[in-house]
Amino acid sequence: MLGLICVDVDGTLVGTGNAVREDVWAALADARARGVRIALCSGRPAFGNALAYARRLDPDGWHVFQNGASVVNVGSGASLSEPLPQAGLALLLTRAHETGRLLEVYTDNEYGVTQPGDLARRHAELLGVPYVPRDPETLTGTRVRAQWVVPHAEAPAVQAEPHPGLDLHPAGSPVMPDVLFISVTRAGVGKGSAVRQVAAEYGMPLGRVMMVGDGHNDVTAMREVGYPVAMGNADAEAHAAARYHVGHVDEGGLVEAVRLALTR
Repeated sequence: MLGLICVDVDGTLVGTGNAVREDVWAALADARARGVRIALCSGRPAFGNALAYARRLDPDGWHVFQNGASVVNVGSGASLSEPLPQAGLALLLTRAHETGRLLEVYTDNEYGVTQPGDLARRHAELLGVPYVPRDPETLTGTRVRAQWVVPHAEAPAVQAEPHPGLDLHPAGSPVMPDVLFISVTRAGVGKGSAVRQVAAEYGMPLGRVMMVGDGHNDVTAMREVGYPVAMGNADAEAHAAARYHVGHVDEGGLVEAVRLALTR
């Protein structure tokens, strides 16, 4: 068996109904019962639905949130998170106010939005948190990530703009198919760097780690591990980065990945 399975959320664990199939839960629980560590590896923050998923998958384990900017042990509360550069965050906030685009700013356990409205409300529902818009300036913890939430038509312009000292991690969700989430972290921070941290915490060789994903933001982690797996609904970049391919998220493709991990 492999020692660690890292699981993306949107398009991998969660399908178009914003729910996890029962056979997927059962397969992951079986792997954990056999001693395999399970780490959520998501662009979502460490609260709401994602925190509930992490606690169910491995309640005393390390999990990756916010595209690697937030790495949290959900049992102890310990954090290996990476702060955003202050100058980069200031630039993002200025640009958000000038353009009227929705920018979300996150700490490990809370977030604020620059533009309350329909997109912010829908995203709160996806995250599984009450829609209570909060100004990013009022956040009290360390800011670890920002995120543009834009219609697909606006995404190329956003990605073409300079983001000095920062990395962009675009991703979609089957729950909000009209929107692209462009996550922004400190340069060098991503799911790949976070998976290395989690594997090190467990003393696990990366060659015995599996990453299952479907999107651009999963590719850095796929390139780090010995067993990169793409879902049947994966985009072209994730598909090309994988050594193994399984079924569509809505058909329980993650079950196939878990079975593979248990036979290696």
